[in-house]
Amino acid sequence: MESGFYFYIVYRNNANLGSSQIVAPVAPSANLEKAFAAVAGEEAAIVADLSRLIAIDTSFPPGDGYVTFADLLERLLSPLGFRFSRVSVPRDLWFAGDGSGEGERLNLLAARSSGRPVCSLYYHVDTVPPGAGWTRPPLSLTRDGARLIGRGVADMKGTIAATLAALRLIDRHGLALRFDPLLLFCTDEEGGLYPGIRYLAEQGLIEGHLLNFNGGAAPRIWAGCFGSVDFTISVHGRGGHSGDPGQGINAVEESVPLLNALLALKADVEGRISALPAPPHFDGRKLTARLTIAAAHGGQKGSSLPARFDILLNRRYAPEEDFAAVRAEIETIIAKAMKGTRALAVETRMIGHLAPVSDPTGPHWPRWQAALSRGFGFAPRSFRAWGSSTSSDMGWVQRAGIREILLGGLVRPDSNAHAPDEFTTVDDVIALARAILLYLSADFDEEVASADLTASPLEGRVS
Repeated sequence: MESGFYFYIVYRNNANLGSSQIVAPVAPSANLEKAFAAVAGEEAAIVADLSRLIAIDTSFPPGDGYVTFADLLERLLSPLGFRFSRVSVPRDLWFAGDGSGEGERLNLLAARSSGRPVCSLYYHVDTVPPGAGWTRPPLSLTRDGARLIGRGVADMKGTIAATLAALRLIDRHGLALRFDPLLLFCTDEEGGLYPGIRYLAEQGLIEGHLLNFNGGAAPRIWAGCFGSVDFTISVHGRGGHSGDPGQGINAVEESVPLLNALLALKADVEGRISALPAPPHFDGRKLTARLTIAAAHGGQKGSSLPARFDILLNRRYAPEEDFAAVRAEIETIIAKAMKGTRALAVETRMIGHLAPVSDPTGPHWPRWQAALSRGFGFAPRSFRAWGSSTSSDMGWVQRAGIREILLGGLVRPDSNAHAPDEFTTVDDVIALARAILLYLSADFDEEVASADLTASPLEGRVS
């Protein structure tokens, strides 16, 4: 962005959110303007940092790369004057017993304290496994024009690279801070029984307000998101020869009534509409609850009857739904479907749970929206409130008593998050770095305070 730019600010608060009103332009301070412009010059450093971040496999499952990743983060942040604390989630909280999780659940806290109010900045360090279908190596950064391709670049290691760039420029230009940053690098957001941020929240280790980077590069007011629960269902039969089965019981075939029942439930569940406002790319469609048969495994070869059939089931539930009722419905469907079959046993285990998020806005939103507007070049009138049927570990943070959670990030609808050839762009990482720099800087105060702020109500909020 050229020197001498201007920006506009819109007011948002916990009770009044929604449409935007353009107000008088405000000129930035000269020092802040220099730092803001200098972010573009950090492109090489951003690419180098992101290359190192995605080269460490932190896939969940199994999540056995967290310690190595924390070692790298300490090396990257030590020159910036951070001090570190390592907090591990006790094994009895996160261990599901199904082999989905292995290794220490190590969460890294990086603090730089000067007595100012604290802003906790959240990052989940795990990614989904690379999976099949990649045209580029998933754990090596590939640059294709403006695109940066690799597992986790958008969700969400690219946000760490953006933060590093912002912090380096804050120091280089001697910017005073409005908030002392507390960086929270957390485990098991992509699944698991006990996400790291939940443990930190319940232990009282989150300070100040929370800025969550598990979002998108969009002019969005976060209205909340769905909960998510994963179940494994294991149907037990008895092995035998497929040509002469004898007393064998085919676990796959005995599971057919269950699969049919789950598909019938899926149709029912996905007709349940949430009051959360849907994202713009839904083109008028409503957010609905979801049920997904995510995996099914059984058998080894044609000559043998499969003795076991395993199903992985995911249920996305809206903030309006009751979790106990969600769980009971699934368990009832399983019991009814398997009644009368020859299966020897059916085991159901919950292996992951993220609680829903509702009404996460609060008093710091005006400053963050102003920073996003200027960092990304979003027009104030483009901001809209919407929720999502994707999920976040922030629901556990709210249950621990922290209601306000700001949201930003790098994911776009076409960025292939959780899919082959995941990518972000250099421009988006630079834009997010600029927004972070503005938000943390004390020089940003005068610009925010001088704006004529107005409010209007948010429709469709679920609280």
